[in-house]
Amino acid sequence: MIEFFGYLGALCIGIVLGITGGGGSILTVPVLVYVLNLNPVIATAYSLFIVGTSSAFGSIQNFRKGLVDVKSALRFAVPSVLGVYLTRKYIVPEIPDPVFYFASLQLSKATFLMVLFAGVMLWAAITMLRNKKENPVPEITHKYRTIVELFFVGVLIGLIGAGGGFLIVPALIKLARLTIKKAIATSLLVITINSLIGFSGDVQNIEIDWLLLLSFTVLAVAGIFIGLYLQKFLNEKLLKKIFGVFILIMALVILYKELFS
Repeated sequence: MIEFFGYLGALCIGIVLGITGGGGSILTVPVLVYVLNLNPVIATAYSLFIVGTSSAFGSIQNFRKGLVDVKSALRFAVPSVLGVYLTRKYIVPEIPDPVFYFASLQLSKATFLMVLFAGVMLWAAITMLRNKKENPVPEITHKYRTIVELFFVGVLIGLIGAGGGFLIVPALIKLARLTIKKAIATSLLVITINSLIGFSGDVQNIEIDWLLLLSFTVLAVAGIFIGLYLQKFLNEKLLKKIFGVFILIMALVILYKELFS
């Protein structure tokens, strides 16, 4: 029964990813940790593969529709993917366990990663739910600053094991000036590159259950096609609200689970 709910979650991950261009990874890690009882370090690695592979199929579909801004995708992917790979390869394995302890109080590595995950989700949700008036914005001139920021976005994505859609979509809207639908479509390509290269940094550090990973991924891929179909019935404003509310709810659930249960 537990495995059934886990695989049902895989299908939902794909649907969410197809609709919002992100959020799939937000659902992947909690499903792997809380439903299938995987260690968060392993779950974050599996998440990168599952979301990256699913996003690849979504990217192909969106490219055919002319929604993918390849130039923006590559500009965002190159610095961020470097941060993701280095983090998964060198930083995550070196995080101590426990991360912090004082007398009887201690913060385990697993809890630290999940709380960090939830904190980033809260920030992303607030960003997406703000009702800001969008003004025409000139071309980005501080390209070196943008490169540095994207590198650290990659580091953060690597730490929490997410594909980064909930970070990339707002960034594409703000920095590349894309509409929400184009940002969602373009983010899937960025997620594909970030996630699969990031996962390659984990291959030598963890033992992988390929049967579980591939079966989970197949269902997520099926879900993404369902999500892409449903997406065309939703308007841009509604998509943005769905994206933000979904992230907010998941963040609060994770914080409650890790800190109060």
